[in-house]
Amino acid sequence: MRIEQIYTGCLAQGAYYIESEGEAVVIDPLREVEPYMEKAEKDNAKIKYVFETHFHADFVSGHVDLSKKTGAPIVYGPSANPAFEAIVAKDGQEFKVGKVTFTVLHTPGHTMESSCYLLKDENRKDIALFSGDTLFIGDVGRPDLAQKAAHMTREELAGTLYDSLRNKIIPLADDIIVYPAHGAGSACGKNMSIETTDTLGHQKQTNYALRQNMTKEDFIKEVTAGLTTPPAYFPLNVMMNKEGYESIDEVMERGNHALSPDAFEVAANETDALMLDTRDAKTFAKGFVPNSINIGIDGNFAPWVGALIPDIKQKLLIIADEGREEEVITRLARVGYDFTIGYLKGGFEAWKNAGKEVDEIETVNAESVADLITQPSVKILDVRNEKEFFSEHIDGAVNFPLDNVNDHVSSLYKETKYLVHCAGGYRSMIFNSIFKARGFDNLVDIQGGFKAIKESGQVKTTDFVCPTTLVTK
Repeated sequence: MRIEQIYTGCLAQGAYYIESEGEAVVIDPLREVEPYMEKAEKDNAKIKYVFETHFHADFVSGHVDLSKKTGAPIVYGPSANPAFEAIVAKDGQEFKVGKVTFTVLHTPGHTMESSCYLLKDENRKDIALFSGDTLFIGDVGRPDLAQKAAHMTREELAGTLYDSLRNKIIPLADDIIVYPAHGAGSACGKNMSIETTDTLGHQKQTNYALRQNMTKEDFIKEVTAGLTTPPAYFPLNVMMNKEGYESIDEVMERGNHALSPDAFEVAANETDALMLDTRDAKTFAKGFVPNSINIGIDGNFAPWVGALIPDIKQKLLIIADEGREEEVITRLARVGYDFTIGYLKGGFEAWKNAGKEVDEIETVNAESVADLITQPSVKILDVRNEKEFFSEHIDGAVNFPLDNVNDHVSSLYKETKYLVHCAGGYRSMIFNSIFKARGFDNLVDIQGGFKAIKESGQVKTTDFVCPTTLVTK
């Protein structure tokens, strides 16, 4: 038996490949399925089942494509109602794979179909728990994402999750290894560890949600406290995972279309496509195609795309570092953005060399901020989230979280000069590019963000407050 965790950092997502005696299963696969098929081919194994722990909200699973390409049936837990052919297993139902057995444990609460898969070896000893979004390392799945589908309040879902954990997971042996679907950085929980596996026994000792003698009332209160608004694309991904989607092969064929600068310009002018520049923020600032939006591929790319581009059917034109165009198209498809219609061949350099119009974002270093903020016409915008701002910020700065930037456009003025920063520079450049495209020309990006400002020691900041003392209602 072999267990392999396939962890994707940009989504903080764990998929799993388990093989025994020439048979294999894949649990919660990513959209691009070739890597799983290649693993099976290398092992001379047949993928027997595709296990889904629930209808994922934060990414589009590869279950449909993988099933079509391998013939392996898709398996869900009880109460799932997918629009495609699948096995909706009963609680406790077993699936034999080689010499090992998987048992379905129905654990509703995060969603109502949420289920874990308990792996037993050939001697029927419990070895591992593939816990999906029911149990994370250090946390549990948030109970507010499936309220509409379940016709329940988040408190009712939290109570259901409490029962699932107490009745199905806590009674299991301490030496079982927990393999969750997500780690730190995912929006499917609020306090996940950077560790991606652990023993169940250690989680019983350290995970607040598994605390001994914890009442249901206390659990509900703690699990629902501090939940932030989920990204807007979450319900759209759920719909795709539940109803099916276009093959990744077709998505890649449509998007992987090189356009000359002239053709790119025509496409931008004659379609409603959004120009997405995925280069590094510092590079983008020095020169970019006018009206393009910067979300760097080397940052928290997919979640920010999902948060800031509300329509997953939005047509996209890509500007990327040469050689990374296919990577961008793939990572967009992972979160359901399937309508890339082409990319700029040769990247921004080709655009510039063709004599096309270019734009740029003004930047200043942190040492310059002290002098600039003495000017009465200058305002400081801090685009970090509420907790970061609450913890410590420049005295007099205004908090304008990037997460809900589209809700507050009317509160900014084009004639005002804004010094914009985040923690390190990634989010502030996203912000600046969005507002630059909307005609705000007096934006100045502070290089290095709050970290550099703090280190400069030249700007007064508020006293540090531990961000955990802030509870979002």
